[in-house]
Amino acid sequence: MNSSSKTPTRPLEVAVLGDGSFGTALSIRLAENGHNVRLWSAFAEMSEKLRADRENKRYLPGVKFPSGIAAVADPIQATRGVDLAVSVVPTQHLRSVAERFENALPETVSLVSATKGLEIETFQRPSEILLEVLGQRSIGVLTGPSHAEEVALGKPSSVVAASEDEQLAELVQQAFNSKAFRVYTSTDRKGAELAGALKNVIALAAGISDGLELGDNAKAALLTRGMVELARYGAHAGARPETFFGLAGFGDLVTTCCSAHSRNRSVGERLGRGQTLAQILDEMDMVAEGVWTTQALFGPESEARGFSMPIAEQVNAILFEGRDPREAVTHLMQREAASELEGFGAAFGGLG
Repeated sequence: MNSSSKTPTRPLEVAVLGDGSFGTALSIRLAENGHNVRLWSAFAEMSEKLRADRENKRYLPGVKFPSGIAAVADPIQATRGVDLAVSVVPTQHLRSVAERFENALPETVSLVSATKGLEIETFQRPSEILLEVLGQRSIGVLTGPSHAEEVALGKPSSVVAASEDEQLAELVQQAFNSKAFRVYTSTDRKGAELAGALKNVIALAAGISDGLELGDNAKAALLTRGMVELARYGAHAGARPETFFGLAGFGDLVTTCCSAHSRNRSVGERLGRGQTLAQILDEMDMVAEGVWTTQALFGPESEARGFSMPIAEQVNAILFEGRDPREAVTHLMQREAASELEGFGAAFGGLG
């Protein structure tokens, strides 16, 4: 099945778990395609407000809900009789939220994770957390360059649905595909998830570069070397390196490192201008996943420990070790001289 504008033969019943900006945006895309969406909120008062306002005034003010979206707060009501569940819960809250659905989500219902991050305590990806809590079932991820603000407004976006279950990937493709939201498929769930999580660490570095006013040359180098860093780690972790040069990796990296919508780039910019992480997080209403992904990368359970990731290492030093951002730049610029393509042969099957 290709990525044309085919749709399921009947409207789907879909539960979207998480009423943040992206969960709301995905609900709007599904409803615009004629599907029936139950947008689940963790808080009854928020669910009531969504029903009354017919928009998410907290995260996407001014974007009205199409018909077909029902806001609910009860897990059983959200998932009864659904064909598909889409999880859009921040990674560090995902396990506790998933536990609320243990007795609500039938084991026959397929899951799609649209969360980008890694759990600090376990280094698990979102789909792994969902499977561990909710039991083995067909699962996939939906990821790529897709700022919620633009997705909700119907501006052109392209993403990838990745699953070892190709039928699920195609179902997700069909359910979401439209003139404004193009979905490609992949079988590399691990690579797609790692790319979506790790690019946020590079986005923090890009923001720090902006905050320090280092210029276009520096930012171009950060994106390029950051892309290499991610792809090499992906190959090391058993993912397909080419996934990192697709929408899940390169596409999302460009968007997250350059956009005014990017929370991770914004956090980095404020760090570069001298604010502390505690000050920044205290003033934020939404989650910057890159902060916690960085902490997970260098945590005790990380599969990345001991693997050379120089940009990520400096981001970690700035966030959690008190390193001055300008000192971090000096560390990167004065590393031992190397060939640009060093390591590519092993990581990319000789493509370098």
